[in-house]
Amino acid sequence: MNTTGKTLVTGATGFVGAAVARALIARGERVVLLARRQSPRGNIEGLDAEVAIGDLRDAASLEPAFRGVDKLYHVAADYRFWAPDPNEIIEANRTGVGNIMNAALAAGVSRIVYTSSVATLKLNVEGIPVDETSPARPEQAIGAYKKSKTIAERLVEKMIAERGLPAVIVNPSTPIGPRDIKPTPTGRLIVEAANGRMPGYVDTGLNLVHVEDVAAGHLAAMDKGRIGERYILGGQDAPLGVILSDLAKLVGRKPPRLKIPRGPLFPFAYAAEALAQITKKEPFATVDALRMAKYRMYFSSRKAERELDYSARPYREALADAVEWFREQGMVA
Repeated sequence: MNTTGKTLVTGATGFVGAAVARALIARGERVVLLARRQSPRGNIEGLDAEVAIGDLRDAASLEPAFRGVDKLYHVAADYRFWAPDPNEIIEANRTGVGNIMNAALAAGVSRIVYTSSVATLKLNVEGIPVDETSPARPEQAIGAYKKSKTIAERLVEKMIAERGLPAVIVNPSTPIGPRDIKPTPTGRLIVEAANGRMPGYVDTGLNLVHVEDVAAGHLAAMDKGRIGERYILGGQDAPLGVILSDLAKLVGRKPPRLKIPRGPLFPFAYAAEALAQITKKEPFATVDALRMAKYRMYFSSRKAERELDYSARPYREALADAVEWFREQGMVA
């Protein structure tokens, strides 16, 4: 229990942030949740926590949220693989990280957990699981989201080295589970496949992890992590075809059998993005997603297991919890 001060959580109206906030409250923390005035409150409704109004893009609005705060979990991010203007994603994540970390330094917080992403790590075409020793440069990142998270992580590292920022970095892989309210890109994939709207798939692979295990990893990083270190918070690696077969069993459908080469899909992705420029709705298929599908996005959490006592349940349990929650929301038939 945190008896010395309050704990501030950003991003608690979103998916991972909500799980972190609930884990902190469950162990008796005095929690403050930073939220924009217009943010939906579904994920934090009824929680025993203060809500501080602020916007990561507005540095001055963050100062009041830090009153009495001793620890910070910065979970918030613009998590989209597409936007009408890709620079929106890059600037939101770069500016947000700079503003909140400067505010934390000014407030004198004792410890920070910064939620980065495995998007900041360099993949390999062999499908060998990647660990923390493979950081990517921004120019190596595929797409605006991955580039933005890489830029932001490098900024945090610089502030640790040059200004004494007391931060531990965590890199979740692909969280799934309950309260994916938006939903995230992976949540959209689960919803579309569960409703039978994915007749085929590309030959790629993912590392899936239960969002509640990711949240537990955040708390362990706060308690045991070493300042300046990064820790992958992942689950299990699996080919996309196997994941979709597991999902089909959960919902009583036949799994998709058509394995589609990436090349012929690019014209459809370009067309979908052109249409999205008109509708302003994120397309299901994007050019960057197809470029990423060249790699099997596999990761190792051994460092977190060794240093943080981190563990993750089988991803099929996470998949089942995600489907159950989406059903309760009327998003899966």
